[in-house]
Amino acid sequence: MKRDAASKKVSKVIGTSRVGRREAARHAHASYTATEAKHEFGRVLERAIHGTTVVITKHDSPRAVLISMDQYEALQDAPRLKLNTLSDEFDALLNRMQTPAQRRAMSSAFASSPKRLGKAAVDSARKRG
Repeated sequence: MKRDAASKKVSKVIGTSRVGRREAARHAHASYTATEAKHEFGRVLERAIHGTTVVITKHDSPRAVLISMDQYEALQDAPRLKLNTLSDEFDALLNRMQTPAQRRAMSSAFASSPKRLGKAAVDSARKRG
């Protein structure tokens, strides 16, 4: 196993995101040249299966990463989880901002027919003058 400048560079890149920092803290990193990975694929695969993030380099530059399915699924789920968190935060903020009367008025507006909305817009414009 070879830990070179390319591997350190990948560790820095992986460590820049919140998910990357968590993953880096939980899993070790290993670096193999493409030739080493080809000749020792069984061992490289076993390391990835057991949670080691394997960086494959070519000409001293990181070219690929081999990770376990658990790590892959966590990365796949990250955007959805973030969106769900943001949606929950928005809903909580909206609930804190609206009074019960405002909530009823908005529900009524969304349930109104186009004809009723048009009449309300005309009445509002007349009031403004």
